[in-house]
Amino acid sequence: MNRLKRQKDFDTVFSKGKRVYARSLCMVYLKKSELTLIGVSVSKRHGKAVVRNRIKRLLRAVYYPLVPSIKSGYYIVFLPKVANEYSYKVFSADINYLLKKECLFSDQNVQ
Repeated sequence: MNRLKRQKDFDTVFSKGKRVYARSLCMVYLKKSELTLIGVSVSKRHGKAVVRNRIKRLLRAVYYPLVPSIKSGYYIVFLPKVANEYSYKVFSADINYLLKKECLFSDQNVQ
């Protein structure tokens, strides 16, 4: 899987990227290279490490099956909003909504 890992890449996306919002998360993306890299950033406001890691696992579980259908050449970062509960269903709906809204699916017929 192509993950965004380097701090320099995250900083570039945050400073130059476009932000779009859904009810449970924010997506920041930037047209950058020939390869699509996706990252997740969860701040300490969400709670202790156990909670933050669970949120990251949920988000990765949602976007991992979508990676083949996302257009090439983008750096994408998902930033969850602070909430009382996080669910796969909500994250899935919001990630699909954001990717469709910004036309980042290579085939727009993807659900």
